[in-house]
Amino acid sequence: MELLPIQNKIYEVRGERIMFDFDLAFLFDTETKRLKQSVKRNIARFPPTFMFPLTENEVNEMVAQNVIPSKSYLGGYLPFAFTEHGVTMLASILKSERAIKMNIAIVTAFVEMKKQLSQYTELGKKIHELEQQTNTQFMEIYEALENLINDTHQLKEKDKKRTKWEQREEIGFKKNK
Repeated sequence: MELLPIQNKIYEVRGERIMFDFDLAFLFDTETKRLKQSVKRNIARFPPTFMFPLTENEVNEMVAQNVIPSKSYLGGYLPFAFTEHGVTMLASILKSERAIKMNIAIVTAFVEMKKQLSQYTELGKKIHELEQQTNTQFMEIYEALENLINDTHQLKEKDKKRTKWEQREEIGFKKNK
């Protein structure tokens, strides 16, 4: 089974990477209704860190963003969101051959996503370090330019004072020229 179609069904909700019950039902080749019934019969195996129902607001937001189909398509029910651990737990209650194979593919997809995200995290750190170095260098250049401008301004002021001194009217004895 290719991982990309599975990875495209992994979303982030409440800071967790999850899969929806209707997507899992499709992958496990069962009805969403049957999947939810199995989960409800074994609810003790699904703490909130494994599975949680979406709120009305979350569903409305995701429908508006075309992430999930309309509530009427979902039968008016709020979908369940399964974390990676919840998907693994589903395999223990759905015992079909397809469910076992699909579960392995799904867990592999979650693992691959974690690897990719860790690479992006490392890249993000390196970019942040470069930004800090660049900002420091720009600040040093800015300060050097500011000092140069101030020095130039001070030199001009000294030059003006010297010119005024040289142009002053001397008092005392006049020298014959």
